[in-house]
Amino acid sequence: MKVTVIGTGYVGLVSGTCFAEIGHHVTCVDINKEKVEMMKEGKSPIYEPGLSEMLTKNIKRNRLFFSCDYSSVQNSKTIFLAVGTPASDDGSADLKYLDAAAKSVAENICENAVIVIKSTVPVGTWSRIEKIVSKNTDKTFHIVNNPEFLKEGSAIDDFMRPDRVVIGFQNQIAQDVMDELYSPLVRTGNPIYFMSNTSAEMTKYAANCFLAAKISFINEIAQLCDRTGADIEEVRKGISSDRRIGKHFLYPGPGYGGSCFPKDVKALLRTAIDHGVDMRVVNGAEETNKFQKRYMFGKILNYYKEDIKDKTFAFWGAAFKARTDDVRESSAIDMAKSIIKAGGKVNFYDPEARETFLEVFKDTEYFSSITAFDDMYSLMENCDGLVIMTEWRDFQSPDFQEIKEKLNRNVIFDCRNLFNTRHVLNHGFEYFAIGKHIRK
Repeated sequence: MKVTVIGTGYVGLVSGTCFAEIGHHVTCVDINKEKVEMMKEGKSPIYEPGLSEMLTKNIKRNRLFFSCDYSSVQNSKTIFLAVGTPASDDGSADLKYLDAAAKSVAENICENAVIVIKSTVPVGTWSRIEKIVSKNTDKTFHIVNNPEFLKEGSAIDDFMRPDRVVIGFQNQIAQDVMDELYSPLVRTGNPIYFMSNTSAEMTKYAANCFLAAKISFINEIAQLCDRTGADIEEVRKGISSDRRIGKHFLYPGPGYGGSCFPKDVKALLRTAIDHGVDMRVVNGAEETNKFQKRYMFGKILNYYKEDIKDKTFAFWGAAFKARTDDVRESSAIDMAKSIIKAGGKVNFYDPEARETFLEVFKDTEYFSSITAFDDMYSLMENCDGLVIMTEWRDFQSPDFQEIKEKLNRNVIFDCRNLFNTRHVLNHGFEYFAIGKHIRK
């Protein structure tokens, strides 16, 4: 099938490349000429394990193309809208990029084209897009919602082996086209759920907000463990073995970040306000996450008796999670700002997120107090503490002796609970984690 994907951000590029991998003829469209030229050469603008290799392979096989114009839409049976829907100041999704893409698509579609909203959008957006397309074409078309459920760091596997595919549709033509498009991915029995467009839009937000609530829940339990002497790792194992609860998204940490959870929680809360619904659980998850991002900083301040002026801290990790270079809403940003505002400085190392993290602070008052390093040990020279911000595998079995030799003070603030408590203590460190009982 001939497919056009509008937008080559995280969702668009992964989706387009994976569709090409299963045999479809895909053109990815983006207005950024420099980015398009980069992708034509087989270079991925984002870090995602396996993506660059898959990109190169399908370009060579003439199944994956990149363009700055909409000419491919004229011959495409399906057109995916995968442009960004960033949060506005009031938390609602900004749909201006989606509106513009829909208008351009409408001016180029063929008869009976299926226009697929892949972007995460507020409930009711499908009707809005339908009206925009109708105003700009006389051709028959069909609007479909197909929300993505990709996890950064494992997006290709998530796409190629989906837990489920959700399709919001209105008629048999749209259902048949989407069934044909996705059939190679569900041969092992993974379900396609066909539902209304509105339900598909709601499903995406409901799923992400539920997972955000699980993260906030376990973080609150971890806070309580710190006060009571319980150990969150033992508690987590005890509750996650219950099949009704499960083990996923029950790892305490510095708060959720990334491109989805923060934005989608805010957007659902905005939708709820617009419809007069008080979503206490989702609002609670949001408030807990804000608190959690400063939770370890409170421990750092307490350890240094509220005075970290002129002290330097070594960060292991800057990305919001491992296996990505994405630093959007990363807790490392909040931690760095808090330390610098209190008079401290930050050295950091991240295997993939060096440039994206520096870009956040470029042209800000914080930039001069942040230094990037190319390896995980040299950054600790003359530092006053090691702060674990991201759960990269590189950090999980470190040389503790080398850490001791480089730090001014043998203290570790582990926001990810990466280390075995007894092992760290036996090496002579003072150790702070999230909800772990530190038995000295």
